[in-house]
Amino acid sequence: MDLLNTLDHLLNFAAPAAFLALVLVAIGRFLGASRTGVPRWWLQWAITFVAGVAVLVAGLVVSGRDGRMSTYAALVVVCGTVQWLVLRGWRR
Repeated sequence: MDLLNTLDHLLNFAAPAAFLALVLVAIGRFLGASRTGVPRWWLQWAITFVAGVAVLVAGLVVSGRDGRMSTYAALVVVCGTVQWLVLRGWRR
C-alpha cells in the first residue's frame, strides 16, 4: 500500500469520530452552551475527536475488524459523555 492509500484509510477510519464530534459541538452551541466558562468550539471538538478515535482504535483491537456496530454504538456513547462532561465541567 502506498502513502496515499494509507492516508486515505486513516482519514476514512477517523471520519466518523470527526463528524460526530462536529455535530455534538454544533448541537451543544445551539442548545445554549455558549455561556461563559465553556471552552471554545475547536477545543471541544478536539477533546471529543480524540476520545472518539480512541474508541475506534479500541474497537479495532478488541474485535479485530473496523466498522462493527458495537464500536459505533460505543463511539456515540463515549463522545456524548465526553461532550457532556466538557460542557458541565467548565461551568463550575
